[in-house]
Amino acid sequence: MSEQGLETIESTTQKTHEWIARIAEALHMEKRDAWKSLRAVLQTLRERLPLDLAVHLGAQLPMLIRGLYYEGWEPSKVPIKMSREEFLAVVQSRVIANRVIDPEETVQAVLVVIADHIGGGELEKVMHSLPKDMQSLVPATASVP
Repeated sequence: MSEQGLETIESTTQKTHEWIARIAEALHMEKRDAWKSLRAVLQTLRERLPLDLAVHLGAQLPMLIRGLYYEGWEPSKVPIKMSREEFLAVVQSRVIANRVIDPEETVQAVLVVIADHIGGGELEKVMHSLPKDMQSLVPATASVP
């Protein structure tokens, strides 16, 4: 494998560890539960988005996290309409942890990390595609001007 290939692997691994560490710190949880939380939020969001926006969001993610995002996806079945409550219930059901999680707090912590790492208005585009009641899931600290 070329040096460039190894650098790419090292870079995406480092970014993934950074994302997980930030989520774990924000939610006061172990890193394995932060990984599960990241996966739950990304995959639930992916299923809720229109196909073109879901793909565009996926393209903004670091390579390893992008694989997690697309894992098990069935693009012919999106978007899946769900209310805010249904969205949070799906996230909560997907985070199989040794403790009870607050799904709203989990979604917000993950979205803050995503907002800090993807292109300028990408999270804003994503959130504007969702119903008004779901847009409030994005904390002010994640808002992009």
